[in-house]
Amino acid sequence: MKDLSLIEIIDLIKSWKKTSKEVFDYFINRIEKYDSKINSFNYINKDWLSSDTSWKLAWVPIWVKDIFCEIWIPTTCSSKMLENFKPPYDATVIKNLKKESFSSIWKLNMDEFAMWSTTESSYTKKTINPWWTNKIPGGSSWWSAASVAAWLCPASLWTDTGWSIRQPASMCWVVWFKPSYWRVSRFGVIPMASSLDCPGTLTKTVRDAWLLYEIMNWWDEKEDTSIDWKDIIDPSIWEQKDLKWIKVWLPKEYFEEWIDEWVKKTILEAVDKLKDMWAEIKEISLPMTKYAIATYYILMPAEVSTNLWRFDGLRYGYSSDKLYQNIDEFYSNNRWDWFWDEVQRRIIIWSYVLSAWFYDSYYKKASQVRTLIIQDFKKAFEEVDIIAGPVSPSVAWNIWEKIDDPIKMYYLMHILFQQALLDYQQ
Repeated sequence: MKDLSLIEIIDLIKSWKKTSKEVFDYFINRIEKYDSKINSFNYINKDWLSSDTSWKLAWVPIWVKDIFCEIWIPTTCSSKMLENFKPPYDATVIKNLKKESFSSIWKLNMDEFAMWSTTESSYTKKTINPWWTNKIPGGSSWWSAASVAAWLCPASLWTDTGWSIRQPASMCWVVWFKPSYWRVSRFGVIPMASSLDCPGTLTKTVRDAWLLYEIMNWWDEKEDTSIDWKDIIDPSIWEQKDLKWIKVWLPKEYFEEWIDEWVKKTILEAVDKLKDMWAEIKEISLPMTKYAIATYYILMPAEVSTNLWRFDGLRYGYSSDKLYQNIDEFYSNNRWDWFWDEVQRRIIIWSYVLSAWFYDSYYKKASQVRTLIIQDFKKAFEEVDIIAGPVSPSVAWNIWEKIDDPIKMYYLMHILFQQALLDYQQ
């Protein structure tokens, strides 16, 4: 079964060439053999569920980022704060997949509360790139990408806020699919930044992503931002042989001097292949691109800290053993002990930009700039169908190489964050 796609494995089961139990055991054996080398998993379920093959997914095991709630299954966000948390309900995405015989071998490692982009901020362990074991796999959904790349699973679920799936997918050489913001319900997904978080998939092939997306997307009464419209993809697209009449746009701001030459060369070679398929290539400017990082790192920490406010040691998470004189000191002790550096850093930034003295100067202004960035995209999409560009300005770097310079790390969020903004406001 090595290197078969999710759809191909399902076809094997439904044609009785393999049983779902054989498939389940195959991946369990690979996890036991190889996961100690890449450290993808926080929790593994070894109990086979069913042999019923009448549903779309036929009980083929699919892995889940440790941020999706699954009933009575440990869901930790790779944080000491939630080490013993077992949610009493399923996320809507999990419910939708279970209706089609979804089998989860459960939780994949991640950066703590999905913050950072290297794997180095996980409380539980450090995941490595299965292709280059001294390199990062990307982040914060890197375990999802690493597990698919190492063939420990045929597909996995993830969330994306800025580029949390696109970067690790690129660095681990797998297929990512990020739906538009309101297509897939966020209910039951522990939030990082609510206006930006988006559940999606990592797979071997585009058709696998299509299969999972059609099951996952639907209106959810528990999710205020979900849209009441089932998105069905026309299967005739798989018969398309060329890109005639398709206009592809290369934003010149994505190819500035800070992009590695090797990355730039690779992207332009891919664009040449699009030309060979009769796509029309256009160059359009996104003048507001230069403000994207500053905008992101004002809006995102504000939402992060608001969402993390519930983790106080009373309602959720650990309580510190330190002595305290008042309730504020009690909260401070808990968050200082059980949140790691990156989470604390973002909470501090939020406290600054949302303070009464700086709200208008920072948060309000960033919200206005977000609208201007969105307008750039809307204007561009009046002329083109597709945006093409690099996922990251560099290839995977060495583990621990940049962890001591968070400013450099923040700069790596530059390219694709604007698309997240567009999805939210579209």
